[in-house]
Amino acid sequence: MPEGKIIKALSGFYYVLDGDKIIQCRGRGVFRKNKITPLVGDEVVFQAENAQEGYILEVKERKNELVRPPIANVDQAILVFSAVEPVFSTTLLDRFLVLVEFNQIKPLICITKMDLVEEGLEVEIQNYANQYREAGYEVLMTSSETAEGVKELFPYLEGQISVFAGQSGVGKSSLLNALNPMLELKTNDISSHLGRGKHTTRHVELISIANGLVADTPGFSSLEFIDLEVEDLNYCFPDIQLKSEECKFRGCLHLAEPKCAVKLAVENGEIPSYRYDHYKDFIEEIRDRKPRY
Repeated sequence: MPEGKIIKALSGFYYVLDGDKIIQCRGRGVFRKNKITPLVGDEVVFQAENAQEGYILEVKERKNELVRPPIANVDQAILVFSAVEPVFSTTLLDRFLVLVEFNQIKPLICITKMDLVEEGLEVEIQNYANQYREAGYEVLMTSSETAEGVKELFPYLEGQISVFAGQSGVGKSSLLNALNPMLELKTNDISSHLGRGKHTTRHVELISIANGLVADTPGFSSLEFIDLEVEDLNYCFPDIQLKSEECKFRGCLHLAEPKCAVKLAVENGEIPSYRYDHYKDFIEEIRDRKPRY
């Protein structure tokens, strides 16, 4: 039986890429019975009824799965954050990074709208970029208007399934249009009343760019730490995890424990204080989370 990858799901149809052909498929009733929903990104076995249509018979095992947006087998998340309009937020970025790390997806931080940054603010944004690089992340500075940094994105996309994510109005669709002008994805100006952009992306679809597949999504519509436990958080901050190996006590949460290497690194300026503050805030949020039954 032929195999392929779902690149779009729309109105009960799944569009399966097999080589250079796209087959419009429906799911067999057995999926509903077994409560399996095929997702964009799934590797599937299908049966072709003719050259254009067929049925999905089997969904292969997934390496990861996001609920919102509904997509599977993601290799990396391009976290798109604007330097201005809306303002750069380390709190929101760290929240995205934790969710991405928890789902075992490689993050790439992409700071957009650099053409709008005034000189004084540019130093601040560059400092943030360097601090995140020192924490172990890849960071690119881009502008969809001037094409600054856009070409540097291409090598990251090759051979990968990538999700573009970030808050509304940061320029995800504009950046994708800059990568491939043929896309002509809709973009909306930021509402001056709300201070944010409107969602313009209606469904998840994998688009071929730079020999890779890219999903333009409305971002993570849920940024809550639903499945994350306190013990997981250490592993979602690579800079904190690295220093935690030097802590005296195994299982140190870096809160009130003595001889904690992480707290010492914060005092010495090796870990930015805002990263540690976010870590503590996230622990408190997880502890205050209402139990699910």
